[in-house]
Amino acid sequence: MALDGITIRALTGELCRRLVGGRISKIIQPESDELMLTVKTADSNERLLISAGATLPFVYLTGENKQAPMTAPNFCMLLRKHIQGGRIVDITQPGLERIIEITIEHLDEMGDLCSKILTVELMGKHSNIIFRKPDNTIIDSIKHISAAVSSVREVLPGREYFIPVTEGKTELHKVLLCKQVNSEITRLLCKPIPLAKAIYTTFTGFSPVVAESVCELAGLDSDRGANTYEENELCKLTDILSDLDERIRSGDFHPAIILDEDGNPAEFEVIALEQYKGLVHEYYETVSEVLISYYARRNEYTRIRQKSADLRKIVSTMLERNIKKYDLQKKQLADTEKMDKLRVWGELLQTYGYGAPEGADKITCENYYTNEEVTIPLDPTISAMANSVKYFDRYNKLKRTKEAVTKLLEETGSEIEHLRSIETSLDLAEGEDDLAEIKEELTESGYIKRKGRPGAKRSVKSRPLHFVSSDGFHIFVGKNNYQNDEITFKLANGGDWWFHAKKMPGSHVIVRCEGSELPDRAFEEAASIAAYYSSGRSMGKVEIDYVKRKEVKKPSGAKPGFVVYYTNYSMVAKAQIPEGVTGSDD
Repeated sequence: MALDGITIRALTGELCRRLVGGRISKIIQPESDELMLTVKTADSNERLLISAGATLPFVYLTGENKQAPMTAPNFCMLLRKHIQGGRIVDITQPGLERIIEITIEHLDEMGDLCSKILTVELMGKHSNIIFRKPDNTIIDSIKHISAAVSSVREVLPGREYFIPVTEGKTELHKVLLCKQVNSEITRLLCKPIPLAKAIYTTFTGFSPVVAESVCELAGLDSDRGANTYEENELCKLTDILSDLDERIRSGDFHPAIILDEDGNPAEFEVIALEQYKGLVHEYYETVSEVLISYYARRNEYTRIRQKSADLRKIVSTMLERNIKKYDLQKKQLADTEKMDKLRVWGELLQTYGYGAPEGADKITCENYYTNEEVTIPLDPTISAMANSVKYFDRYNKLKRTKEAVTKLLEETGSEIEHLRSIETSLDLAEGEDDLAEIKEELTESGYIKRKGRPGAKRSVKSRPLHFVSSDGFHIFVGKNNYQNDEITFKLANGGDWWFHAKKMPGSHVIVRCEGSELPDRAFEEAASIAAYYSSGRSMGKVEIDYVKRKEVKKPSGAKPGFVVYYTNYSMVAKAQIPEGVTGSDD
């Protein structure tokens, strides 16, 4: 969910409850477009972090402090002069605009009580922090916007502050107060665009995801043209919008982060979004907690994806190259299938070749292996015996080719399997240590040239995942091939149980038995985890092999993560982290 007007309404209510009445004890500007205010309230010290960044504007309360620059910027010095020591008397949001206004009372140079307003505009690339007087005269702003930059509004000291009029938008509450509300909503939404888009381009504070949710709740097709709906069809929409307005005005918010199927933060919400009803929700007490967690996790996820991009490219290139090589080798192997026929022809010519006329281009004789007649092509420029030698030479050459290609095909297949396992490891990587370990594996395998002293191995150690089953059994999951080897052959005992997705790349999963017999539920939970941490995760259900650890062997010289086993059990498991299973940092 975007940081829209509805989210900002929830955030404004939270800031009011925690900051109004408090005094601003410290102001710093850690970044060029960022402020942190420390507010001393009756109960505690609160830190309000405000960012007017073009890509990620936000406002939230945080427990973490930030380092102030050695020299405070001019805007920060101005705020310190005017409002440091001032008392926050009100925090408001005009309508459902993406704006937060913080009113601060302070004493001026003459000792008289006066007030100033710190206005935070959270409008994407147009975000700004504006310091102004109650008469709307701008004192200064964290970003100066001249007429050369914007023809709509100048944001400069001395200019008048106003909220730009959003053309075509209106406040939902005002519309709902109309006597003929259904007719008014139908009139406003009568646009030749999809219904969802008509909603968020008509009502102030609505984001596309909220508009989609409203359509879902009303049972209307969000992609259907809004101007094709009749007034009677939009009656249910009016009821949904009325209920939503009531919840917004009463402050009935339930902040949550929505996780996708991979457990990554997909969205956040302050009101229930119908289209995400089936996904896992993590609920929080405050909007600030949601924003801190969501942005931190999204940033971590994005950063890991960006840092792994180079490794993915290397793996993808090598995988593509090996697949082409594998196909070529298969074709070469298929060409050797005729070698036995050449050997038989050579033998038959040694038996019947004496009867072939000189200069003949073929000979027909009986194949004493099958008792069938066979016609053998001949080179008329040489004798039948010389043709026989020629066929034996070709046979021996193809035989050598088959032996060499069979070995190469096995090596290339192993290489492809290894690269696909690394590809899966990149999907499972959760931090820089995981990526460093994968990079070390690629270096040891010769895909990346090692920098520095020849033969020097970088010491990298990331930790496998650790879960505790519903029945208290410890479950360990390898996130890459090195970790798979570690938990299987160093951490696990022979009597522990080992799980892995059948015939596909994935994590080794170990369940420590500690001398106890595993209940059925522990087997099912471990299998679900093995399915979840495999390349078949998106399939929903995956077939899982499981066996005692003592049955799992690593062939001599095998690549990291590669094992063999000859007796096993199997079950089909749903790719998910079961509800009763808890994560552990141990």
